Amino acid sequence: MGTRRQPRIVIIGAGVSGIATAITLHRKGFHDFVMLEKGSDVGGVWHWNRYPGLTCDVPSQLYQFGFAPKPDWSHIFAPGPEIQGYLADVVEQYELRPHLRVNSEVVAATFSGSEWQVETIDGSTYTADFVIAATGVLHHPAVPNIPGLGEFTGPIVHTARWDDTVETDGKRIAVLGTGSTGVQVVSALQPKAESITHFVRSPQWVIWAPMWLPQPALVGAALKRLPQVNRALYQAGMTGARLFTDVVTRPSWRRRAVQGYARMSLRTQVTEPGLREQLTPDYEPLCKRQVLSGTYYRALRARNAELVTTGIDAVTPTGIRTADGRHHEVDVIVLATGFRAHDYMRPMNLTGRDGVSIDDAWAKGPRAYRMTAIPGFPNLFTVLGPHSPTGSIPLHHAAEVTARYITRWIQRWSAGEFDTVEVTEAATDRFESEVAEAMGPTVWNTGCNSWYFTEGGSIDLLPFDRATMESMLAEPDPSDFNFH
Repeated sequence: MGTRRQPRIVIIGAGVSGIATAITLHRKGFHDFVMLEKGSDVGGVWHWNRYPGLTCDVPSQLYQFGFAPKPDWSHIFAPGPEIQGYLADVVEQYELRPHLRVNSEVVAATFSGSEWQVETIDGSTYTADFVIAATGVLHHPAVPNIPGLGEFTGPIVHTARWDDTVETDGKRIAVLGTGSTGVQVVSALQPKAESITHFVRSPQWVIWAPMWLPQPALVGAALKRLPQVNRALYQAGMTGARLFTDVVTRPSWRRRAVQGYARMSLRTQVTEPGLREQLTPDYEPLCKRQVLSGTYYRALRARNAELVTTGIDAVTPTGIRTADGRHHEVDVIVLATGFRAHDYMRPMNLTGRDGVSIDDAWAKGPRAYRMTAIPGFPNLFTVLGPHSPTGSIPLHHAAEVTARYITRWIQRWSAGEFDTVEVTEAATDRFESEVAEAMGPTVWNTGCNSWYFTEGGSIDLLPFDRATMESMLAEPDPSDFNFH
């Protein structure tokens, strides 16, 4: 048996994707890797987001790695700090800290023809045989271009960069944005605010769910003592997730039932005809990223709350002026306006073979073969890259499956089968065509304008079920790649 080569590997990002990748490599005997994280700690989106009311809208028992079960979650839907703590604990459990470099934002990565040179913001340079971009989707805050926003004299805070020094109790608060974040922050701030005004361009369907419900401590203790039962619970949850994938990807009675429940959630919680009309979207439920809450509608019906659906004309030094000429005096503006979800590893200066930049390669929008490989960028792979299943399959599982696929390529390199591997344009075009065709019957394609859409008009999601995704990433297909 020949001697295996040990590759030098750079993982960009230490959120869910980066942690899954590092542990997969480590378990397969690859130890010469470094994790470059731009934040001050691990966790990705759960490190950056610390706004009041932050809660995961995926059940806790599903929102974890299959190889690192956590039986004793505090709630059925875990709060953000607990999730970040779980990810930090996993890093400690698998002894990843020696591989981790925090406050190390990658500003450039260049392929020289045989290896990668990766540069961080402090001027450090890392040489790698493989680069794995585990940069995730939701990490570049989107700030709206509203006239006068910079002239407001009070605090302006984005939910993805929350400032704990901002006082909100007893204040007149404006919240802009109506996704899960907007709904959660309105619900959390309303009870102690003097007034809270939710500015909404397009209302969301909000499905009632008991987001506050604790997981009994006895249940956690029992699951911890009985790991086989805990595993069975996880598998049952994955089966339930498969049913949800069916709901969003194929028209069926299940989809109609969930959509009916969304409509009933509004009808039964909001009895005032005027407010209900304001809160009724003009598109089908599930078309956008579904919002769950058991408190939002109640918060909006409170005496100190107001919903404003009139467009914003401008921000003034003391408030917000809407298109009807009304001026809303506020003390604090909260931007729950989401992320630039299709930037992925950008704005880093990523340069592949023959000097091609990632901006040139993605001039018509982000694209990647089976979510993992980009033509023109040898020995570079993405985890939860373009067309990842952010709307249908638990992301921890998707990251694990992708990391195992990438590791299989690295094992082949280690065995001396090739020096560089690069996906072909033809294979990438074929995958894009398969995605576009399968997108037709999905609920995301039923007529709403969501953050799932790229600037080019395509839907940046995976329209397949879990079994199809796992089959795609089971084994590398050499016929779709060029080798050197």
